[in-house]
Parts: sequence; C-alpha cells; structure tokens
Amino acid sequence: MSSTKKSSPRSRATGRVTLADVARLAQVSPITVSRALRGERAVDALLVARVQAAANELGYVPDPAARALASRHSAQVVVLIPLLSNALFVDVLEAVQRTLRPAGYQMLMGVTHYNADEEENLLRELLQHRPAGLLVTGFERNDATRQMMTASGVPCVHLMESSGAEGVYSVGFSQTDAGAEMTRHLLQRGKKRIAFAGAQLDPRTMQRLTGWREELTRADRYEPQLEWLNPAPSSMALGGDMLAQILQAQPDVDAIFFNNDDLAQGALLAALRLGFQVPQRVAIAGFNDLTGSDQMLPTLTTVHTPRREIGSAAASMLVALMDGETVPSPSIDLGYRLVVRDST
Repeated sequence: MSSTKKSSPRSRATGRVTLADVARLAQVSPITVSRALRGERAVDALLVARVQAAANELGYVPDPAARALASRHSAQVVVLIPLLSNALFVDVLEAVQRTLRPAGYQMLMGVTHYNADEEENLLRELLQHRPAGLLVTGFERNDATRQMMTASGVPCVHLMESSGAEGVYSVGFSQTDAGAEMTRHLLQRGKKRIAFAGAQLDPRTMQRLTGWREELTRADRYEPQLEWLNPAPSSMALGGDMLAQILQAQPDVDAIFFNNDDLAQGALLAALRLGFQVPQRVAIAGFNDLTGSDQMLPTLTTVHTPRREIGSAAASMLVALMDGETVPSPSIDLGYRLVVRDST
C-alpha cells in the first residue's frame, strides 16, 4: 500500500512546486532548504547536495518575490529602454546583463517606446516587484515618474547622457557636443549648406540638433529651413525618402547630417538609385556607428558612441550603489569618436 503513488508534490492552489515540497522530498526542514539553496556555509555539504538533488528532481524554481520579501533584499534590477528594435539599445542591454549576472542580479526590462505615460505605467508596475535598483534612459520624463523614482528610495543610474546635478548618477556623453563636432567636420570639408535630418525626435535627437544649430550659428551658416524633422519612427526607408525630399526642396544643399545611421544608410542606398554622387553631389553623415555603416557604398562617416561601455559602466555603478558602496564619481562621461569615412 505504501508504494501507491500519491498526488504530485505541488501546491494545490497554484500547481507550482514549493520550497515545502523540496523539504519533504529531501526530508529536511524548509528553513534548511532555504539556507542550502542560498549557499550558506553553515549547511553541511552532503545536506546541500541532497537538497539540490530534490530541487532538481521536482524542477523547483525559487520565487524571487517571496525571497525578496523574506530577506528584504531583491536580486532584480529594473531597466527601462525606449526601443528593442534599435541596435543601440540591444548593445546596451547585453552589456548590462553581462555585468549584473555575475554580481547576482537579474534584469526586469521595460520598453517605453519614447512615451512618457507608458514609462510611468511600466515603472509603477515594475516597482511592485521591489527591485534593488533602476537603470533608466536619459533624464526627460514626467513629474509622476520622477516622484515615483524618488519615493521608491531605490538607487538609480541614468544611461546615455551625463549630468553634473547633485545626487544624480549617470553614465553617457554629451549628445550636443557630438552633434556640434559632426557639423564642424562637414564645415571643414568645405560644405556651405548643411541640412539636419531627424526622425523619432527623442531627447537625444534634439540635443544633436542643438549641437548642429550652435555650430552653424557660430559659422554664420544657420538656416531654419534646413531643419528636416519627422516624428515618425526612424528607418532606412525613411532616410531614403528624406534625402529625396531635402534635395527636391533645397537643391543646393551639399551635406546632410542624419541623426542616426539607420536614416543615413537608407539615404546612401537611395542616392545610388537616384544617381546622386556621394559625397560629390551631397555629403551624407550619420550617428552611432551601427553595424553595416563601414560596409556601405560609399562607407558612412558617423559618430561612434560607446554604448557597450555605457551599459557596463552604468551597471557597475548601480551594483556599487545597491551594495551600499561609495561611488567615486556620480557622473561618468565616456565621450564619443568621430569616424570619418568616404561619404563626406
């Protein structure tokens, strides 16, 4: 009779294998299971092996929320980015994960789609998981989101931009300075009418636009009609359309600074189709130095941004803050690099 199989050792309410189920199979107390799975040195090695074997047999997965509630310490970090379709943020995320995992933390990711209300709702939901830290993109957000971030008391590091404000932690570079340097390069190439083509119109795009404006104003070459701005999502197809539109409306434009490489790559392909010689007829420049920019025809002049380094440094700073350590510098400017290729 004792060999008759009983019902599966799972919580009847949820169907989930619990810590108590593991304890029954290993014939130890739940607290011993908890200590063994946490790797506490006080637990005998043979006992740890027995508990681990029971956990593996049952397919037990620890409940991070319950563990955080019991220990008052979470192993989760909320990471908010604007888009997953942008290779720039994929690079950042990979670097963040490579840094957080060895330190014992996991990502809880949210995609805001450059929408302040969506970011607010995401953060409200994710803060319910009691995360140990926050990684957010940039500084522009609505008041409700800022208030939640402050009230949570959770350490926060800002990505992609740097700030000297007191009590603000950030890792990035000056988007405005980078925009100005690219514009300066085009002026040094002898270009007279330099258009700026921007899509998405997120805060970092507008900062690059500011750099373009300031540099052209200093050179006494700023013309408002050369700002070609489209709030639509950035894409190669849009870049091709913008090239044709700009040259039709402003035939004597001799250079176009696209706010990212997606647009600029699309413009280079469109130039081939339309018979515009680059850079002889019009110089084309991009931003971010994304994959493929060095393989275009002609190769694309752009600004290399240290996105992997930003992800790694920001995650390392956050780990230090979560562990209660002092951060040597709250604001890290990793700079950028002008990459001059054949398109200018």
